[in-house]
Amino acid sequence: MVPDKLLQELQAVKGFNEAAFLAAHEQTAPVSVRLNPAKDIGLFIENEKVAWCNNGVYLSERPVFTLDPSYHAGAYYVQEASSMFLEHMLKVILAEKKGLRVLDLCAAPGGKSTLIASLLDKESLLISNEVIRTRASILEENMTRWGHMNTWVTSNDPRDLGRLRGYFDVILVDAPCSGSGLWRKDPRALDEWSEANVQMCGERQQRILADVWPALKQGGALIYATCSYSPQEDEEILDWVAGEYDVTPISIELNEEWGIVPASTAKGMTGYRFFPDRLRGEGFFIAAIRKNEEAENLRPERLKSANDKKIQEQAAYLLRENNAVFIQTDKENYSAMLPQHEADLQILRKAVYMRKPGLKLGMPAAKEWLPEHEVALSIDANTALPFVEADREQALRFLKREEMGVANIPKGWQLVRYKGLGLGWIKSLGNRSNNYLPKQWRIRMDIE
Repeated sequence: MVPDKLLQELQAVKGFNEAAFLAAHEQTAPVSVRLNPAKDIGLFIENEKVAWCNNGVYLSERPVFTLDPSYHAGAYYVQEASSMFLEHMLKVILAEKKGLRVLDLCAAPGGKSTLIASLLDKESLLISNEVIRTRASILEENMTRWGHMNTWVTSNDPRDLGRLRGYFDVILVDAPCSGSGLWRKDPRALDEWSEANVQMCGERQQRILADVWPALKQGGALIYATCSYSPQEDEEILDWVAGEYDVTPISIELNEEWGIVPASTAKGMTGYRFFPDRLRGEGFFIAAIRKNEEAENLRPERLKSANDKKIQEQAAYLLRENNAVFIQTDKENYSAMLPQHEADLQILRKAVYMRKPGLKLGMPAAKEWLPEHEVALSIDANTALPFVEADREQALRFLKREEMGVANIPKGWQLVRYKGLGLGWIKSLGNRSNNYLPKQWRIRMDIE
């Protein structure tokens, strides 16, 4: 049951219709996914599209995604439709710009980061950050599935990222909030709602924005979003930003048929609110702000490349193109990245903890290269790598770390593919094969 206090609060909010709002909360939430354009295998072609997102589609019912190998291969991401509006907003803000530095500050589990990754050019760099380490692991898995070399994962407090002064062209803050917009999807969130929690969230949102603000360059765009209906977490936060900093709202053109409600604030800021009774999506709020004030710009020191040419000779066969540098990024991995991003690694390492810079390639052994799982899922993997094409049952057995039941596999390292997309590695010994799917990726659901 929606709290009376929130209903009273929303009476003054533009676009709110109490009867329709309550009726919508009696209905089942729609199911939607966003396709990965870099891994297009023709899924959901006949499905209804999400109006504001080219790759978003609605499903007629919620399938068991765990039992779909194409999901594990990164062919699509299960994402709530309202939040896909970020694509429409970014197309206005980015406007075909190249070579950008973008931060998704509160990125787990990865829905908005995977969306951003599909819009950026290869010269650009996306930093997906999550301060909570357990959630950062989930974020890293999802970014690995999506398969882009120029999407890096960090796990840091906003204050740490604030030290990267004037570094980012775009910062997305999908702020932790009271979560009222997701009650239809997760009724349990109702138990945690209170006026005190809304106030606490608003204060935390202000701290997060203040901590990361120095990292945004002059003329850069801050995108602020919540899944809360409360003005204290939405319009009032925008007015707080306008009171603290020199900013200009960024206006985004809407199609009236979409049902999105434009919101204006006391200080002339602009946001966009999503009500579940007006569109096929959940409660959501998003706004974009331009930073006008001067910002210090970080400059890298003179760069001496750490490219390991010996490793490059050994591992270059893993990649489709020979345009990367090969750098040891931790004790267990060398990583590949574009040469122009090596300077970024130098800057970032001094300020933040890097979980996943570049594409992890693996390590050399005495007589062979030990390939990392990330290569199997990368869109930059060499299409000529040896592979085993699995059917659905074989793919699911692989994902359970069981014997696949495939006969006569040539000896050596083999990619396991499903519908042409990589799932992971096996090493064939002739009479049997070893499954190298990371243990934490294993599915535990019965496949019968």
